Amino acid sequence: MANLIVGELAFQLIEELRPLAERIKRRDRSLADQLVRAASSVALNIAEADYSDPGTKRARLFPAAGSANEVRAALRVAVAWGYCVAGEAEGARGLLDRAIAML
Repeated sequence: MANLIVGELAFQLIEELRPLAERIKRRDRSLADQLVRAASSVALNIAEADYSDPGTKRARLFPAAGSANEVRAALRVAVAWGYCVAGEAEGARGLLDRAIAML
């Protein structure tokens, strides 16, 4: 059940990040690509964990947490470079905090 909830958070995160990724892409294509790949990795690793044996499940959830933290760092970098303002990333940061705590 927890994987279903955190999996849904991962998709909400992607929806929240979509406009930010587009904005960041106009200024830094590489950072936007890394942000998108990391966010996709969160969702994909959680989905893979849902249908895995217990050992593999754990092995998929750790990379999901690492990728979520990478998304958080990419947002901080984007804010630091002025590609977006902190308030624009607040919704995504809240979802990341929740997802990381669950993972």
